[in-house]
Amino acid sequence: MDQQSLLLSSCSFFFVLVFLYTRFSTSKTPLKNPPPSPPKLPIIGNLHQINQDPHLALRSLAQKYGPVMQLHFGSVPVLVVSSADAAKEIMKTHDLAFANRPDSTIWSRIFYNGKDVSFAPYSEYWRQVKMICVTQLLSNKRVRSFHNVREQEVALLVQNIKDSRSKIINLSELFSTHLGNVVSRVVLGRKYAMTTKDGVENSFRELFQNIAQLIGYFSFGDYIPWLFWVDSLTGLKGRIEKAFFEADAFLEGVVRDHSVALDNGASSDDLLYNLLEIQKQDSNPDFSIDNESIKGLILNMFFDGTDSTSIVLEWTMAALLQNPNVMCKLQNEVREIGRGKATISEDDLEKMHYLKAVIKESTRIYTPLPLLVARQAMQDAKVMGYDIKVGTQVLINAWAIAKDPAVWDKPEEFIPERFLNSPTDFKGLHFELIPFGAGRRGCPGIQYAMAINELTLANLVHIFDFALPDGKRLEDLDMAAESGMTLHKKSPLLVIATPRV
Repeated sequence: MDQQSLLLSSCSFFFVLVFLYTRFSTSKTPLKNPPPSPPKLPIIGNLHQINQDPHLALRSLAQKYGPVMQLHFGSVPVLVVSSADAAKEIMKTHDLAFANRPDSTIWSRIFYNGKDVSFAPYSEYWRQVKMICVTQLLSNKRVRSFHNVREQEVALLVQNIKDSRSKIINLSELFSTHLGNVVSRVVLGRKYAMTTKDGVENSFRELFQNIAQLIGYFSFGDYIPWLFWVDSLTGLKGRIEKAFFEADAFLEGVVRDHSVALDNGASSDDLLYNLLEIQKQDSNPDFSIDNESIKGLILNMFFDGTDSTSIVLEWTMAALLQNPNVMCKLQNEVREIGRGKATISEDDLEKMHYLKAVIKESTRIYTPLPLLVARQAMQDAKVMGYDIKVGTQVLINAWAIAKDPAVWDKPEEFIPERFLNSPTDFKGLHFELIPFGAGRRGCPGIQYAMAINELTLANLVHIFDFALPDGKRLEDLDMAAESGMTLHKKSPLLVIATPRV
């Protein structure tokens, strides 16, 4: 075939695709009052307007089209919410209507076809699993029961920093290891060697980091179904399969060992034993927890308890270094309450109001999950007066809401004082601050995350003075964020820590 014929055939094929897309993707019942929407292209919709930092691109579009706008990612309608009032309608007023999760090739494979609590579709199974998490695994009483684990691991972190003897330390790396150790002990009963850099120990840590990255990847087949094969071409499908089989092999071994020990009369306080006991005692004919359910929940706990939690510590310490006046004020509070004590205990934390304000302000400016995990409309609904069709995906730009100048004074500045004597919290009741979501789909582990973050940060600023290495100035501190589902610092946080005399 000559070049001209090939070109003609390609053009003809393209226009056939455009015709088919237009013919079959257009709704036969157009909405009476749809949300504002930027122009879209055939086949890809508005995907060309979303760059490597989706939360930034979506805020830019929202500034032009409004806090409630509709895009199309391929053939999928996507509602983008960028204001507290609109978020409240999604997560409170119409919470049930938007309680579903969209289908996802990656989530479905990694989490055993929806046998988890974070990414599973809304169903009776999900409601039962969420109840188990809230009432038995992550209740306030259960979180408090692990205070010894948290205090022991914080003491080990402090000793690790002391052993550096004023050398440059990578706090990003230390926080990730620290949180991984805590989660491993709480969930599995012991540390699975996440502290060294050779052999099995390193592969275990990399395994969960790899899964955390994959969860936020874009799958062509989810939005342009007939392009499903692109995921194989790019290698994404192979990476998903490899990560799944590696994680499943590890988790299967851990669950098997715990099951054998439980059958032999052993007992433990870790959450895996709790899940196995629930599995054995379950008498509900309409609901049961199998081993896949247990493995899916363990993956949730590692992802939520390690990745997003370490991000809060990483950004908070970076912000404190960049704002020495805030650091000084925080150290004064912590050191006054901890006067005469070698370490800070969890009993001391309730008195540390400025500490809590610092962490709130950190999650506001450096929102760990800038776009909350997507929801999906289970029925037709109205949001801020606009008609929303069943099946529409919903993205809530928590990052943009937390920087809305209509809500926050000087939103780009790090000012913890804004939370002193303020009822605003991030537990899902104040929709201007929703780093962990809200409503039925809100994160059930907020209490757990805050318990370890507060204890860790309080001890570090109580025991050490921190400085940037190599004589760097405050303005030299790189505060750029790395794109992804979660918002890590692009460059690791390197510091020199000097113990107080």
